[in-house]
Amino acid sequence: MAYHPFRNLGLKLMAVLLASALWFTVAGEHDVERTMRVPLDLQNKPALMEIVGDPPTTVDVRVLGSSAVLNRMDPGEIVAVLDLSTAREGSRLFNMRADNVRSPYGVDVLQVSPSNISLELERSAKRMLKVIPAVEGEPAPGFAVGPVTTDPAEVEVVGPESHIRDLTSATTEPVMVTGARAALDDEVTIGVSDSAVRLSADLKAKVRVQIVPAPLEREVSGVPVRSRNLGTGLTARVQPLVVRVTVRGQREALDSMGAATIDAFIDLAGLGPGQYNLRVQFDPTQSFGVSTSEPAVVQVTIK
Repeated sequence: MAYHPFRNLGLKLMAVLLASALWFTVAGEHDVERTMRVPLDLQNKPALMEIVGDPPTTVDVRVLGSSAVLNRMDPGEIVAVLDLSTAREGSRLFNMRADNVRSPYGVDVLQVSPSNISLELERSAKRMLKVIPAVEGEPAPGFAVGPVTTDPAEVEVVGPESHIRDLTSATTEPVMVTGARAALDDEVTIGVSDSAVRLSADLKAKVRVQIVPAPLEREVSGVPVRSRNLGTGLTARVQPLVVRVTVRGQREALDSMGAATIDAFIDLAGLGPGQYNLRVQFDPTQSFGVSTSEPAVVQVTIK
């Protein structure tokens, strides 16, 4: 078959033009150096070791490549990788070299900064901690927060040995009781105050907050102040002889209360003749409590 050089001339011309354009594009590109901040991936940490503190999450790398390739790169295409499989307990230095960096084809890594990564490694530990629920807000007027329970009552935490040792409890997200008149149930996240410590399992706490009638307050006047432990052969004069107290408790207890049911006293143990200013004390009870006394201090003369 005879060769016809002008057959499909248009296609041949288009191919020549495309090849020329591609050649000029490639020839026009030039290699450039660029410094980039890239993620640092810590891999193969020994199972019984913990990294203490805040390890670096990025490093700076200087790369060489064509401007077109560098401009087209997506974030994350270059990653610095640090292998911790041989790490031991204590303060350790790890070298960062160009071969620690993964980069796409056509991009050469020239330098990594910093050239050394300092990490503090510590033995891992576990411990059971009591869960202390957090409660926020105020119930409706006339009500108060009663007993608060959580399920689970304890959780296992994992972390560096020194951090685990210092923890006393875990806590929860706050349960809001604002305006509540009845018991509340909520499911909230459990956490610990130390960011280096974590739960061994991802758990939520079921918290129940009891809302109970709030204690009432009542003023009782004419409460006598009695003397106790006065020395043999001595006499004591108290001024004033009676005080006004504010008591707090449930309505049933306060309704039946009188001045004679409140035991107010001053303790004269070890005191000889003289004049003293002594604090008024009250015997504790299970049905009510004394909030204030007016006056709180009385004058005592012993002869």
